[in-house]
Amino acid sequence: MIRIGVDFGGTKIEAAALDAQGLIRARLRRPTPPTYDDRLEAVREIVAEVERQAGVTVDRVGVGGPGSPSRVAGPMRNSNSTILNGRPFPADLARVLGRQVRYANDANCLALSEAVDGAGAGHGVVFAVILGTGCGAGFTVDRRLVEGRNGVAGEWGHMPLPSWRPGEPLLTCWCGRENCMELFVSGTGFARDSGRSGEDTIAAARAGEAWGREALDRYIDRLARGLGVVVNLIDPDIIVLGGGMSNVDELYGALPAALEPHVFSDVFSTPIVKAAHGDSSGVRGAAWLWPTPGSEGA
Repeated sequence: MIRIGVDFGGTKIEAAALDAQGLIRARLRRPTPPTYDDRLEAVREIVAEVERQAGVTVDRVGVGGPGSPSRVAGPMRNSNSTILNGRPFPADLARVLGRQVRYANDANCLALSEAVDGAGAGHGVVFAVILGTGCGAGFTVDRRLVEGRNGVAGEWGHMPLPSWRPGEPLLTCWCGRENCMELFVSGTGFARDSGRSGEDTIAAARAGEAWGREALDRYIDRLARGLGVVVNLIDPDIIVLGGGMSNVDELYGALPAALEPHVFSDVFSTPIVKAAHGDSSGVRGAAWLWPTPGSEGA
């Protein structure tokens, strides 16, 4: 069986065809067009080309992207690609593609991808975080997404930074709330805090420059404070990091000790690991949104 997944991002759209073993049989990326209608058409074109390359035609497509459809009204909400908000994006995709569509938040797709055959494979509860231009999270239980009654389970990026420190800035998020985790632990937030690009700041930290080291220490402290809430709430078996900041190797050595004081336990042993599939996790997780025909939930 071939599944097709689409990773719909603010700067690029990617589609891939996966076989039953999770191997990518065809893959294509294109820049994201500026208008809503052109974005729909780009998805149609890229899916058709991936089907042609893979030599298949499918009747179901999984799509991962920002935000999620409202469980009450149907239109999209909570997307940092604000052009989608208020529009029936999954329904429009189904109409343009002429086939069934399942849509999930991109962070949920990361969690599903890593739980099925990535860094979280074999673990019961997998919590996955995107630390990129923005910040999102999702989690799975026994390789099944947990989306919640309101469809917002795992929206960790838009909870307020906990354990506020004196002197920390008060910031307003694009979502209208104040001091969201995204403002502090995204790559964008890291650069804002240091006043330099993320690459320059990491290089300075590694070179022993005080300003770079202090900025990285603040970042690790804030990330640990946020993850401590997650551990106290759902106590995942593994935490998987994706997005650009997940490539900062120093995180994996420093986070366990930084996180431990925020966990209501006498021990903290949860592995914190890098996503195995890197920037392919989004498109892979989108493809896994459709189970094998005949299986439960298909």
